[in-house]
Amino acid sequence: MIHKSTIDAVFETARLEEVIGDFVQLKKAGSNFKGLSPFSDERTPSFMVSPVKQIWKDFSSGKGGNVVAFLMEHEHFTYPEAIKYLAKKYNIEIEETEQTDEQKQQADERESMYLVSEFANTFFQNSLLKTEEGKAIGLTYFKERGFTEETIQKFGLGYSPNVWDAFTTEAIRKGYQLNYLEKTGLTIVKEEKQFDRFKGRVMFPIQSMSGRVLGFGGRILTNEKKAAKYLNSPESDIYHKSKVLYGIYHAKQTIAKEDNCYLVEGYTDVIQFNQTGITNVVSSSGTALTTDQIRLISRLTKNITVLFDSDAAGMRASLRGIDLILEQGMNVKVCSFPDGEDPDSFAKQNTLEELKIYLNDNAQDFISFKASLLQEESNRDPIKKAELVRDMVMSVSKIPDVIKQEIYIKECSRIMDISEDVLFDTLAQLLNIDSKDQRKQEKQQQKSLEVVKTETKKSPKVNQQYELERKIIEILLLYGEREEEFEDLVLKENDDGELVLEPEIYTAKVFEKIYLDLQDDEIEFTQDSFKNIYTTLIEKLHQEDVFKVENFINHIAPEMASEITAIMMNEERYALHRWVDMEIHVKKKEYTVSQYVSDIILNLRRFLISKKVEELSQEVKAQISEDNQEAIQDIMDYLSLKRILSEKLNRVV
Repeated sequence: MIHKSTIDAVFETARLEEVIGDFVQLKKAGSNFKGLSPFSDERTPSFMVSPVKQIWKDFSSGKGGNVVAFLMEHEHFTYPEAIKYLAKKYNIEIEETEQTDEQKQQADERESMYLVSEFANTFFQNSLLKTEEGKAIGLTYFKERGFTEETIQKFGLGYSPNVWDAFTTEAIRKGYQLNYLEKTGLTIVKEEKQFDRFKGRVMFPIQSMSGRVLGFGGRILTNEKKAAKYLNSPESDIYHKSKVLYGIYHAKQTIAKEDNCYLVEGYTDVIQFNQTGITNVVSSSGTALTTDQIRLISRLTKNITVLFDSDAAGMRASLRGIDLILEQGMNVKVCSFPDGEDPDSFAKQNTLEELKIYLNDNAQDFISFKASLLQEESNRDPIKKAELVRDMVMSVSKIPDVIKQEIYIKECSRIMDISEDVLFDTLAQLLNIDSKDQRKQEKQQQKSLEVVKTETKKSPKVNQQYELERKIIEILLLYGEREEEFEDLVLKENDDGELVLEPEIYTAKVFEKIYLDLQDDEIEFTQDSFKNIYTTLIEKLHQEDVFKVENFINHIAPEMASEITAIMMNEERYALHRWVDMEIHVKKKEYTVSQYVSDIILNLRRFLISKKVEELSQEVKAQISEDNQEAIQDIMDYLSLKRILSEKLNRVV
């Protein structure tokens, strides 16, 4: 187990906006940051980060919490994994308490596999840089590819010795279990024999977005006909090749900053581009592009530029990937390189400035690129041209945005010199839409619109007590420790025997004012979650000299922390609507805290009085034959008190 002192140090050091900024493109929004939700597919930002409160809230999915909660939600870390990730990021030494043998046996299996992978990564790097065989074979190969030592270290490149069990023997000697060596695919076990999967290969570690080693790619350097040129780790609990992009760990920040991602085919393409100076580049690692990989990119940007080499077969395969990208609502550009060149070789032969100019000048819209590529193949054959047009419209049909569809159809019409009507009819067929009905609807829409009386929908009933209890929790969290001057209302009887509220001014802390008022009125929370939060909050505010919300959230149950985050980030919705930009200024509560506290308490009292009057009225109706004078008098007294409270709140009774 991780020692409490390490956990405390992590929470004190970690900056929420820095951590989340590694995964989500954030933009300043007043004192907060906003961005697109990493948990749902959206086009309008609903994700808010508060550096002051050190909490985040995703209004589209309802998720929220502190920095650890984000890593657990986004990276699917366990709590210890999240703490260790933050400790590594901020160079905090991890202190762990002594574990029993039973606790060690119950250690998370995934964590054991991660540890094995990290050990393998270190082993392969040491083998490359510190052994004669590694230097002579592996290091020579990488240097022939033009990689500098800095680049080799950055990407953790390595070498697996050309011995059947070199890695396996060393791992077992270091105490790693054969069970996990086999599950990660690093070791192949056959009956009583075990041997290294990547024997005699140069190694490319494959990392997650957070930097954890998930698996490996290994390239053979000999000309063995039976051996695959590239070999990847098999699927495991920590490595799913369809959900991983090579280079994403090094590319994520630049992708978000540049708002564009270059997509290439191989490991060396990514590495060479990085070395030249373009770091927002990732690779599907030689596998067909998948929806999960595209969604991984979409967390950081909506723009992808696919880089092709001059190989025709490779281009055709990549074109299928373009349709998949379009289907996910992404914007796609494509760029090919001269004959005989690929991204690796071209980047190696050009400076950063030359490479940037080439990419800017040659990146085309996917429609233009697809037309030019397929036109060469059609060679003025009418049948092939018809197939080409249908192929292009098929790509357009994948786009979920109808406005973009229309723009691309018009562009396709211009390039291919075919009428828009024909292309729209083809699109309608592909989308299973009756084109005649569609045109009929369009004509009808052009006619004068008739005013149709719509049925008025009833607004959903608001649970007033729920909202008022929620507001009390919010006040305690934001202003509980603040000392304010309050004008309290004391119920007194005047000379005429009427109940009146007279003002009494005094100074107190906000939490004391709320606690005493609720206690005097014997008011209890009706919502169990609010009741637990209220009790815990009051206890902490009484005990601690300095109350910090972020510390409070970091040391309570996750379900309670989630509820508190939702309450505290509720006001941040205003920032998402950019009301200030439209000169609509929302009044800030902190400027009138004492009035705000008093109003909430008075409103709660007023609501409970209304509720009591309703209950008494029902009792009177149910016992109509009996003498109800006492109950009726109670109702009159309550109504009188409600009138006084309403006057104080400037409300209509």
